[in-house]
Amino acid sequence: MDSIRIFALGGLDEDGKNCYVIDVNNQWFVIEAGLKYPDGEQLGVEIVIPDFSYLLEHKEKVQGIFITHGHDDVMGALPYLLKQHNFDIYTTPFTACIVEDLLDRHQIKKRKVHRIKRDSQFKINKTTIKTFGLTSSIADNFGLAIETKHGSIVYTSEFIIDFNNKHQAFDSDISEIAQIGKKKVLALLAESLGANKEGFTAPNHRISEQVEAAFDGAQGRIIVSLYKQNVYRLMEVIELANQFKRKIVFYNKNQRKYISHLEHLGYYKMPVNSEISIENYDNDVENVVVIIAASGPNVFKMLHKIAINEDDYINLRPTDTVILASPAVPNTEVEAAAMENELYKEGCHVVSFDHKKTLSMHASKEDIKMLINLLKPQYYLPIKGQYQHLVNNANLVFDHGIQAQNIIVLDNGLIASFENGEYTRAHTTLPLEEILIDGMESLDVGGRVLKDRELLASDGAMIIGLVLDFNTKAIIGGPDVQSRGVIYLKDADHIVKQVGNIMEETVATMVAEARYDNNAARVEAKDKIAKYVYRSTSKRPMILPVIIEINN
Repeated sequence: MDSIRIFALGGLDEDGKNCYVIDVNNQWFVIEAGLKYPDGEQLGVEIVIPDFSYLLEHKEKVQGIFITHGHDDVMGALPYLLKQHNFDIYTTPFTACIVEDLLDRHQIKKRKVHRIKRDSQFKINKTTIKTFGLTSSIADNFGLAIETKHGSIVYTSEFIIDFNNKHQAFDSDISEIAQIGKKKVLALLAESLGANKEGFTAPNHRISEQVEAAFDGAQGRIIVSLYKQNVYRLMEVIELANQFKRKIVFYNKNQRKYISHLEHLGYYKMPVNSEISIENYDNDVENVVVIIAASGPNVFKMLHKIAINEDDYINLRPTDTVILASPAVPNTEVEAAAMENELYKEGCHVVSFDHKKTLSMHASKEDIKMLINLLKPQYYLPIKGQYQHLVNNANLVFDHGIQAQNIIVLDNGLIASFENGEYTRAHTTLPLEEILIDGMESLDVGGRVLKDRELLASDGAMIIGLVLDFNTKAIIGGPDVQSRGVIYLKDADHIVKQVGNIMEETVATMVAEARYDNNAARVEAKDKIAKYVYRSTSKRPMILPVIIEINN
């Protein structure tokens, strides 16, 4: 019996953290290993990654991990996965360069990165894999088809249909997609982020026309913010800078590295004598385009630092034109708004886009319909996006002729099963948890840690110290009470004194009753102090009793 399972470890009902598994007769093909950025309530958390525990429990079944393009939401979690097991990675040359850079930063020396062509066919064990080029905001993007006895399972990553690309590394291989569709396609997994947008995304993904108007009217320097992985827009800005005979300054060396990779692969060539390094840049030189690029909220933090004149290289002037070509993405809205507000305070000319007219490079309704027409899938699985995006995608393909029972909307961890080419059911929900990584980039921050951080942020902290004789357990020092963010100590001596008394009485009572234990005493004191402080202040601060025992 031919058995196929499809499930997601991330990417469904959320923005980012994409990771999908296609299990063909116990051969697992993993597609993507991405991250997402935390919401405002996840204090101190830098990134969120998928729960890979189920994957690692069955690592012997994993045939490889396919990374379709070089965006954080599909590859950013790779280092955390590869630190636990050295899986084979399959990706295209440009994406391989980005992956290698990422793994270098995490000091992962042992890795097996296989470079494949965008339009290739190869076998892993006995399974045939076909890849095909797709147009997205970064070069070398591809989709793939995994062949089974009952038809191909096709994954299309991010894509738009655009027949007017200037660079071959962004082309979609429509003919190869059509060839795959001539044979049976059992299931298609396609993105959902733009499924509510009318028409095709192209040509509304291009910013050249709006940016050109800003270039034409600029009196002084031009500063452009970009997401570092939006190579398509980066090239648009470089070409406009060349057209207006302005030198280019890459504020971030990592962004220049992307261009270096493209040049090394023969995908692109920078105009001759078009650059000034940031180290050699003179703040008084005005005939320049400064490109400020980073990922996630970092691009807004960089520009915010410049806007408040705390940058080492650039001081803003009223004659500057700042073009915001990096729209806020989910969970970066606060940083974006703060940055833009500071720019206006500086008096420079700020240009932002109407993002209803200038679209991100995700498939709109007609892009998805065209893909359906080319592939004619028996089953359709919306992926990548919040639940409303998945539903929009499902409704779109239903209206386009796919039967409701053949549209499968999953949640993360819910497994869709196929037996002998027929969908049987979605069953068995994997117990997945979000893995939270803090600023150390190696620590899984649990719920208790987040709760403590929330308490510190909202109600402050109290530390109560006591010193005991190790042998007699007599109190020889303290109690000492330190408070931060709870009360003004000089205005609440009675509260501080009572907190100290509670600590002292708790320990003394336990010693007198011959039941003293350091840990138990701290737990009991914490509970009593927390109740008293709440009654007195209506606050629930983080309470930290400390009992030190010394040999006196």
